[in-house]
Amino acid sequence: MLACAAMSVTLTAQNPILPDFHADPEVLYSNQTKLYYIYSTTDGTPGWGGHDFSVFSSADLKTWKDEGKMLDVATDQVRWAVGNAWAPCIIERKEGKSYKYYFYFSAHDPKLNRKAIGCAVADTPTGPFVDCGHPIITDADRPESARGGQAIDVDVFQDPKTVKYYLYWGNGFMAGAELNDDMISIKSETKVNLTPQGGTLQDYAYREGAYVFYRKGTYYFLWSVDDTGADNYHVAYGTSDNPLGPIKVAEQPVILKQDPSRQIYGTAHNSVLKLPKKDKWYIVYHRINPDFRGPGKGPGIHRQVCIDRMKFDKQGRILPVYPN
Repeated sequence: MLACAAMSVTLTAQNPILPDFHADPEVLYSNQTKLYYIYSTTDGTPGWGGHDFSVFSSADLKTWKDEGKMLDVATDQVRWAVGNAWAPCIIERKEGKSYKYYFYFSAHDPKLNRKAIGCAVADTPTGPFVDCGHPIITDADRPESARGGQAIDVDVFQDPKTVKYYLYWGNGFMAGAELNDDMISIKSETKVNLTPQGGTLQDYAYREGAYVFYRKGTYYFLWSVDDTGADNYHVAYGTSDNPLGPIKVAEQPVILKQDPSRQIYGTAHNSVLKLPKKDKWYIVYHRINPDFRGPGKGPGIHRQVCIDRMKFDKQGRILPVYPN
C-alpha cells in the first residue's frame, strides 16, 4: 500500500514505464532491500484471462528490472483458484527483526463460480510467495447495504496513527474492514459500506479500484470511474477523518483523466507513492495503449503502466494530475 522510500528521487521516467501489457499497478518501497517494486495484473489476454502476477524492481523509479512471475493462480501455488488473476496489492510488515510481505489479489474460485480475494505471504518482495490456502474475502463478506459486482480490486492500508491494518475491496461498491493480526482475516464487526454515493460517469460515480493513504491528518480515498476499457476511465477522490469513513467527496473530485490531444486514454486504477521525509507524492496507474483503442480491439486488456507527480494545494486538496 502506501510506500515510503529511503532515498530522494527525481523522476524523469518516460511513460509507459513497464514493457508489454500490464495493468492495475501496485507500488511498494521495501525497507529491507531499499528498492521500489511494482506488482501488476498481466494483461493482453482475452477476457481478462491472465493467471499470473509480475513484479518489477527499480532503484530510481526510472529503470525497471523484470523480476519475473511471482504468483501463478493456475498452478499449485494457489489451489483454490483457476485464473482471472487481477488487481493486486501488497504491504511490508516488520515482524521482530525480519520482514513479511502480504500480497492480496483476486482470482476466480470455481467452487463459488465467483471472484474472490486471496493472500500469499513471502519473506522478500519477490518471493517465493506461499498462498494461505483459501480465499479470505468472498461475496459472503459484502456489507449488507452494498450493491454491485464481485469481490475484486483489493487494497491494504496501515493507519500510521493507530498502526492498525485495514482491507478495502469491491466492484460497484467499496467495502472496508479492519484486519486481524493474522493479516488474512477481517474483524467482522468493523465491516462497513464506504461506497461514495451519487455522481456521474463524468465525475465521481464509484466503479472500482479503491486506494487509501494518509497525509497530514487526513485519510484520502481514491477510486476509478467508468469501465476499464473506456477512454473515460479516470480517477476521483474523497477524504475522511477515519480509515473506515464516512467519505466526503471532494469539491473537484476528478484528479486524473484522459488527454485525447496526446492519445492518452483510460487513465485509472492507481496506487500512490510518497518519497521519504518530503511531502512529495507520485501516482502510479495504467492507461490504454492507443493502438488497441476502440470496439473490437480489446482496449480493456491492452493497458500499460505509468507514473506521474501528484501535488496538493495549501488546503490539502489533490490538484489535477496531467499525464505525460
